[in-house]
Amino acid sequence: MVTHICGAHASDQWLADQGFAVVVVDGRGTPGRGPAWERLIKQDLAMGILADQVSALHALGNQLPDLDLDRVGIVGWSFGGYLAALAVLERPDVFHCAVAGAPVTEWRLYDTAYSERYLGDPHESPEVYDQSSLLTRAEKLQRPLLLIHGLADDNVLVAHTLQFSSALLAAGRNHSVLPLSGVTHMTPQEVVAENLLKTEVEFFRTHLQIAGPGSIGVSGPTP
Repeated sequence: MVTHICGAHASDQWLADQGFAVVVVDGRGTPGRGPAWERLIKQDLAMGILADQVSALHALGNQLPDLDLDRVGIVGWSFGGYLAALAVLERPDVFHCAVAGAPVTEWRLYDTAYSERYLGDPHESPEVYDQSSLLTRAEKLQRPLLLIHGLADDNVLVAHTLQFSSALLAAGRNHSVLPLSGVTHMTPQEVVAENLLKTEVEFFRTHLQIAGPGSIGVSGPTP
């Protein structure tokens, strides 16, 4: 399994306690390694970042033969949710199901201070935004995907998930959507957060065919 959850150490440990092997990868663009590292994602918030996740997962698989790379789930929130959905759209050969929480699905809909920092002016470079959008990839979905979004999210508006779900339906691609009434971006309510973890585990156990605690691969970056 791959996790892409901001501040997820406690959640990662809990997933590990359920029998999952948890992998967290800070790929190119992650803050804290200098401007040059961050600039590597200029005009591409998709394929380069995803490639780092795949490379790290395969490298660990070579080092740890007990990892079952035939049963890999990916979970993330916010940018991590975007990356989780992107993973099953673009690399279904590597990632076998995904939980995408509060995902940015179309960068034109997100905060311009963030989007234009990396992708530039959408009017000057529309193709750059198209290349980083999930909406243009909807017909590629082959793997189970659960979308989760708080209806009171004022950071990544629920319109992101609604538009993506509409695009998936138009493409005839099955998926699941879990709307959370009154919940904001990072699900600060403890009961909601706890129940979401249980929902995620049940989703992975169902779609990765896991009856109970066992050895499964999980991977992900910091948003």
